[in-house]
Amino acid sequence: MDYDIIVVGAGHNALVSAAYAAKAGYKVGVFERRAIVGGAVATEEHVPGYQFDLGGSAHILIRMTPIVEELELKRYGLEYLELDPLFHAYDGETPWFVWRDVGKTVDALERLFPGEGANYQRLYDDWLPFAKAVNETFLSTPGPLELGQKLIYGSGFQKDWQRRLSQIMRPYGEVVKQYFSEERVYAPLSWMAAQSGPPPTEPMSAPFLLWHPLYHVGGVARPKGGSGGLTRALKRMLEAHGAQVHVSAPVKRFLLEGTKVVGIELEGGDKYTSSAVISGTHILETLKMLPDERVPDIARTVRTGNGFGMILRLALNKKVQYKNHLEPESRVGLGLLIKNEHQLLKAYGEYLGGEPTKDPPLIAMSFSAVDPTLAPPGGEVLWLWAQYYPYKLSSGTWADSSKDSRAGEARDNILESFEHFAPGTRDTIVGELVQTPLWLETHLGLYNGNVMHLEMSIDQMFGARPFIGGGEYKFPGLKGLFLTGASTHPGGGIMGASGRNAARVVLKSLAKPIFKLRK
Repeated sequence: MDYDIIVVGAGHNALVSAAYAAKAGYKVGVFERRAIVGGAVATEEHVPGYQFDLGGSAHILIRMTPIVEELELKRYGLEYLELDPLFHAYDGETPWFVWRDVGKTVDALERLFPGEGANYQRLYDDWLPFAKAVNETFLSTPGPLELGQKLIYGSGFQKDWQRRLSQIMRPYGEVVKQYFSEERVYAPLSWMAAQSGPPPTEPMSAPFLLWHPLYHVGGVARPKGGSGGLTRALKRMLEAHGAQVHVSAPVKRFLLEGTKVVGIELEGGDKYTSSAVISGTHILETLKMLPDERVPDIARTVRTGNGFGMILRLALNKKVQYKNHLEPESRVGLGLLIKNEHQLLKAYGEYLGGEPTKDPPLIAMSFSAVDPTLAPPGGEVLWLWAQYYPYKLSSGTWADSSKDSRAGEARDNILESFEHFAPGTRDTIVGELVQTPLWLETHLGLYNGNVMHLEMSIDQMFGARPFIGGGEYKFPGLKGLFLTGASTHPGGGIMGASGRNAARVVLKSLAKPIFKLRK
């Protein structure tokens, strides 16, 4: 046998699973199709002197886990830079900030919009216990009994559960207006809630808003040197514990003996055997590696959706200069740039019609404000995440080589939208990377350009992710095959919880558990 455990893919969840297994003393082999580790949590010098993240950039969710401490990633080079303020909310006229300190945020809001500071405090107080309970469900295997216990009893809603449940089941666009009357406050909060994909009108989407209090608990941070600092540290940790990480090693199929997965075969023909295989790739990629007769019918029904976002990554020769600029605060946290609620709703309407939105709300990230290693002296990296952008278009294509390409048009509209907030930015561009939904699929393996792998709707969450029967990190009907990654609970985002949870399941199956989840 070549390895005790083989891990397919080197995204951050796959690396987390591998790291816990290696720490437990198992012989681990990781196989990644690309030339670098990290999946969508990777950083490259795309423009000379400028470091570009290729996927996720803001490290928020992982701060609500013990992964960094348990795996001692600081020893392996991970250095987090704290962002404060966390967010810069801006309609183009009146900026306000979400600070790590709740009281500071409340006081500043109250000065700008009397009454809204108190409302912010009420939102925080009302939903912090629930947000913490949701986080606890993310850190555990999503069995129905445990899930119910954590959400109902952990949230402290026993005496008021009927009213709270009614709010949880509503669209976040409605719930936010139960707390705030000023659109310059509730529109940015809705926009942040929209980052998982569902629009403000989708029922049962309120938890994407009600998670907000936890930003003040865990904060927002950046690995020094780029988002890939996390996955590079995981690779170093693995190698220090004797694991082997193979890059440019695409896996073709799983090796089976009856109903047991016993290894993998690479596209080049090499075969490797193991006691267990953890697949950290997109669930649809995992299914391709299995014989058709071993794929449950329900697994073929998973919904990737029609994409929903794209990113314009810019190298600038000057610092970003916002209208009504507050230096350096406006460049530090995530910029929640939205003119009004209508802008978000209109963008989603255009998306439903198969059209890229013409005037997108933006998440602006200029992390060279806190990390000078990302850009040359005097320069800036600026990354603009925009919604909504369908993978399948009503007309044209995303392919750059086609005369009908819509990529240039979408790129220009994103930049034009940002000019409303920071005029003159286009004149400072010295390099760029345009990441359309097709680019995300082609380069990062994100089917239909969905950065969450699968749609983050209630039918594909918790124990139903990626599909009913496959929601506890074990592939149904096959011994020795386990699942991790954004296709599994709790979904997309830089958290690592799926990797940690999957490792717990695998180590238990191999009768060598070495850590316990927090109670």
